[in-house]
Amino acid sequence: MVLQKAGVNSLDRRWYIIQTYSGYENKVMANLEQRIATMGMEDRIFNVLVPVEEKVSVKEGKTKRTKRKVFPSYVLVEMILDDQSWYVVRHTPGVTGFVGAGNHPIPLSEREVNEILGKVQQEQAKPKIEIDVRPGDTVRVKSGPFEGQVGPVVEVLHDKGKVKFSVTVFGRETVVETDYAELEKL
Repeated sequence: MVLQKAGVNSLDRRWYIIQTYSGYENKVMANLEQRIATMGMEDRIFNVLVPVEEKVSVKEGKTKRTKRKVFPSYVLVEMILDDQSWYVVRHTPGVTGFVGAGNHPIPLSEREVNEILGKVQQEQAKPKIEIDVRPGDTVRVKSGPFEGQVGPVVEVLHDKGKVKFSVTVFGRETVVETDYAELEKL
């Protein structure tokens, strides 16, 4: 089991990873949050997190948003580890155990926590955009100042969700950059 000193302070707050049944991450998070409230563990278990990333894909002119778990079958928990908090988390329905050696959970390092939380915040601010065109594909502009123009894709800027393609403007070939959502693949 887990042993903790009698004098616990806020510096003992650490992030731990718990393993769950596949596909039960959100249910475990809800169950654990409910158990924390009903068992009065708010002063020992602080945050429960299922890191997800949002992807935006545009196919055939239709935008589709999907969420994908960053760490399938795992949930992150910020807590002060002692016998009581360990028991509450470990005996939550759907939890198969802590990540660690035997019955000794190993907390995440500060660097790992900052990496994960930074990635989660970044994903919430700007979802990834999946673009299904490649250089050389022909596209048509559906809206905007170049509506109706057709041309070959020159470059795909995945991180910005934009596509550079070639169009004829005033009789000259010009490379134009536009949002992927404004295009349709031919």
